[in-house]
Amino acid sequence: MPRRMPPGLPRTSCTARAALLAAVLATVPIGAAHAFTGGNHEDITRAALPWEPVTLTEMADAQDGAINANDRPPYFDVGPLHCDNADYLAPRYAPDYPRTRDEATTELIACIRTSVTRFRNALEAADGLVDADGKVRADQSDLSSPCTWEEKPGRAKCAVLEQLGRGWHQLEDFYSHSNWSDRPAPGPIGLDNPPGLERTDVAPFLDIRRYSAMNDADWTRDARERIPAELATGCYPDFDSTGVKPADCDGRVAHNRALNKDTPASARSKTGDNFRRATAGATAEITRQWNDFKAELLAKYPDHRRGAQMVCALVHDDPAGACP
Repeated sequence: MPRRMPPGLPRTSCTARAALLAAVLATVPIGAAHAFTGGNHEDITRAALPWEPVTLTEMADAQDGAINANDRPPYFDVGPLHCDNADYLAPRYAPDYPRTRDEATTELIACIRTSVTRFRNALEAADGLVDADGKVRADQSDLSSPCTWEEKPGRAKCAVLEQLGRGWHQLEDFYSHSNWSDRPAPGPIGLDNPPGLERTDVAPFLDIRRYSAMNDADWTRDARERIPAELATGCYPDFDSTGVKPADCDGRVAHNRALNKDTPASARSKTGDNFRRATAGATAEITRQWNDFKAELLAKYPDHRRGAQMVCALVHDDPAGACP
């Protein structure tokens, strides 16, 4: 199924959208479908996280969960928030391919950077979940009213969930939008049938916890060295990391035509078990990311078991009562 523009996305000029891209990416450090459908994001996230039901729904819900916040305006049209536009074909398949390997890698690095920044933000926001003595703050962990994903000051638990959800969305998308785990269709390799890497492991260059503790130049260098030469994600007409929005993806490996596995009906999903492989990879990735975030909370906040209490506050619906 082709990716569709969601209702309500403003149709602004290219100049205005370029400014929007700069503004959205600039706000990330306080620090496009794009994607699996909202329902698939929900299924993946629920399968990955052993959280209590109200908290899990805040994160995973197909319509209102933090994991789907990047698929709403103005974030929908920003390629790095969906791991779009890292398209590439090696010269033996397309001698005149319009994107170099380095340009494709740069787009993937931009995607990874958004998740690194969100991880750092979530760690800082978690400090508000407990007081200096390690007691859970009921007012900061209460979910009796829903969170809103507007990147505004509010309850600490909502802030952590928003930062994690906005950082995990593109990691799930990576497995749908790339050829990391899938197989090509029988026949010649080319624009409409790029190679598949058929990997079953989580991507080593999505080591967000480790990268979050490194300076940007060092982790960028590390990630570049780990990205396979034939890795690609699909071209989609949203803004790439340079502010360019292609009018179309003619002559490039396209998201809708060639590579996405956003639904079982997508063209690339129809080869073998590509859709299952994408969802399995995304689920394993979020399991890794949650385990890494827990580990970092414990390491960063050891005094009075504050990190352990933060983990408890994040997984329980009534942490003031459940976390001693």
